[in-house]
Amino acid sequence: MTYCLGIVLPAGLVLASDSRSSAGIDQITRVRKLELVSLPGNRVIAILSAGNLATTQSVTSQLREALGSGNALDLHAARSMFEVANIVGDRLRDVIAKNSQFVTPYGDPTGSFLVGGQISGETPRLFQIYPAGNFIEASLRSCFLQIGETKYGKPILDRALTPDCTLDEAAKLALLSFDATLRSNLSCGPPIDILRYQTDSFSTANLAMLKEDDDYWTALKQGYGEGLSKLVQSLPPPPDWRT
Repeated sequence: MTYCLGIVLPAGLVLASDSRSSAGIDQITRVRKLELVSLPGNRVIAILSAGNLATTQSVTSQLREALGSGNALDLHAARSMFEVANIVGDRLRDVIAKNSQFVTPYGDPTGSFLVGGQISGETPRLFQIYPAGNFIEASLRSCFLQIGETKYGKPILDRALTPDCTLDEAAKLALLSFDATLRSNLSCGPPIDILRYQTDSFSTANLAMLKEDDDYWTALKQGYGEGLSKLVQSLPPPPDWRT
């Protein structure tokens, strides 16, 4: 299992994923699940993956090999992020159709993706691609999408994330969402790859990999835990409900 999160705001995008891949209690590996495709001044595309690792890596590897080819899979030639989502969805559908009969006896052959980024002439956009190859798009009314182990990290986003958040605020909430997930589910784990993409920058410079002992990551978790404890202590006690 894994956890991937995408947030789209007028200010830009926050995209993050964990790095744990588990094929059993004694087969734990660390795999990067955030792929970046960029052309300076023209586009930044991020592809985050969850599910069967062989399936998702086949999709991303084929897309990377097609870069600059001018064929139907070339993300450098895509005219919009909608077209990028279609390309990723079609390739995912094809890979699953090709391999599922062989993989199914051993496990789930499917995968899913978050695809976010900006192509010149558009605002930043964010899509969630399902195993069937179809997809939905995030909006300012519902400005985040998740795949993988989603339930633990969702409440803080539902409560605190708004379209008015800055990228820094959204990044803090994203990392706290990961903290909740990692605390409650051992199938997700660090390091965490996180990209803060500023609208119209067409730059991936603000990409970080946070290891378990990262100073900022440690301070954020500690400060949040201490602040939450103080907040609970400051709240009024429940009344006496006895009748």
